[in-house]
Amino acid sequence: MDMAKVNSMDFGEFVDVFGNVIERCPLIAAAVWSQRPFSDLEELEKHFFAFIDALPQSGQEGILRCHPDLAGREQQQGTLTAESQREQSSAGLTSLGAEDRQRLAELNAQYRARFGFPFVLAARLSDRAAVLRELARRLRCPPAHELRTALGEVKKIGHLRLADLLLSDPARL
Repeated sequence: MDMAKVNSMDFGEFVDVFGNVIERCPLIAAAVWSQRPFSDLEELEKHFFAFIDALPQSGQEGILRCHPDLAGREQQQGTLTAESQREQSSAGLTSLGAEDRQRLAELNAQYRARFGFPFVLAARLSDRAAVLRELARRLRCPPAHELRTALGEVKKIGHLRLADLLLSDPARL
């Protein structure tokens, strides 16, 4: 899709197409629509990320809470967004053995209890072993540091999702 098409989209179409760039946060796409026209992918991405950065901490934490647990209940119930399903699958999280699934569930619960939001990681840039290692490592981070790290992961995910929508070869980024 080229930027001329993006810039010509009406509000509803833009939100339909870009509403899940930031997981389950179509209001961000709605706000970004008003910033048209965009010169390129980087400018479009800049507006998504500037919106996140401008939020108070409670809003940023709210964005994180929109994300599902990796290999969690939503995956098992088949209620993940299409994007999350593809991302978790590419990391091998949809085919975990019972032991790995249990370990991940325990770590996810500890993480949520410690930070108040789910563990967010750009899963498609990882594999199942790395996900478990990173989750265990990040559990030891101070809360303010972890908030910044998790928001950085949201941006990585958003970057990849925008590339999927706008580029024929996301690896070019």
